[in-house]
Amino acid sequence: MKPSVIGNGSRNTIVIIKPRIRGFICTTAHPVGCAANVSKQIDYVRGLDTIRGPRNVLVVGCSSGYGLASRITSAFGCGSGTLGVSFEKAPSETKTGSAGWYNNAAFGRRAEQAGLYARTIDGDAFSDEIKMRTIDAISADMGTIDLLVYSLASPVRVHPRTGELYRSSIKPVGKVFSSQTLKFDLLSGNAEVVDVELDPADVDEVDATVAVMGGEDWEYWIDALLEAEVLGPGFETVAYTYIGNELTWPIYWDGTLGRAKEDLDRAAEEISTKLAGIKGRADVAVLKAVVTQASTAIPVVPLYFSILFQVMKERDCHEDCVAHIHRLFREQLYSNQPMRTDEIGRIRMDNYELDADIQSEVQRRWSDITTDNVADLADLRGFRDDFFRLFGFGIENVDYDADIELMIGY
Repeated sequence: MKPSVIGNGSRNTIVIIKPRIRGFICTTAHPVGCAANVSKQIDYVRGLDTIRGPRNVLVVGCSSGYGLASRITSAFGCGSGTLGVSFEKAPSETKTGSAGWYNNAAFGRRAEQAGLYARTIDGDAFSDEIKMRTIDAISADMGTIDLLVYSLASPVRVHPRTGELYRSSIKPVGKVFSSQTLKFDLLSGNAEVVDVELDPADVDEVDATVAVMGGEDWEYWIDALLEAEVLGPGFETVAYTYIGNELTWPIYWDGTLGRAKEDLDRAAEEISTKLAGIKGRADVAVLKAVVTQASTAIPVVPLYFSILFQVMKERDCHEDCVAHIHRLFREQLYSNQPMRTDEIGRIRMDNYELDADIQSEVQRRWSDITTDNVADLADLRGFRDDFFRLFGFGIENVDYDADIELMIGY
């Protein structure tokens, strides 16, 4: 039987899987490519010195990006047992699973081979049900945890107390925002620099974004874990955020996303107070720019990221997710040195990105960039490659013309 191409709507289970783009979303994922990408990150971490870190780790939002990198660093960099929570789509006879589903499966296989405890709970992390299932797993398998990484990324949230559905918005606050951005055809690689104008969010949109992406759910997790007495002495928790520079501030830090991220600061202070009895602490870590599925949809961000990546690569200080998180664990969370914090108390891991020389060159290119020279001044290839790697495409030594069985399981 000749395999069909899932990107063209196959109903067969033996297929050749190609990327299929709808808007800013890739609707297919490659099981072998995802597994190879996970293994590449694991091998990177295993090639570095062991970190004396946590014994047992819970990662909420474990299936991709910084959450997956945190789980890999914990397990293969520190030797930790890990429990992950994520909400992913399993494969069917006619469709691929989500990339996160394949990532979790690949991580689980490698952890088992290494003799490391690893369990993944699939479901809505905002819900009380999943929190209770997670607590049951900790009690049964781990006893207590030493670290909670909160790396949840979702555009919607059903509030567990009220049942209300909230949807986040990516908008400026207070005034119309005008700038330039990248109109990027991800499949072809063609790109244009275009002007963009965005109307400001209203009060309800701001509140909804804070409800989805702010610190309330992080607090709910800590409350539930504390009540269940599954937090070890000296327990630590960290939530991730991004601030960026003045080019992205109007749509990011000064916009609806920034209001939600500011709420993480509030939550960190509240959580640290709650953890005082077990000598625990909560931190917000400001991370560097990386490509995520969400970042491609935020106006201005793809253009800024593409310029930034090229400048950082030219200066040999660019990091991908796993390299960046490994440095966070090694230099900040589990180091005997004082943490690098700002006036709010956030851990600053964006020090390479915000280096004065880096930002000066980014600003210069931003002022000069046009459609005619964007390929020279920005790393379009790198941005595009990073996007497709999220879904298991473009990974070295993977045969993308090979027949693939969709129903690849754990």
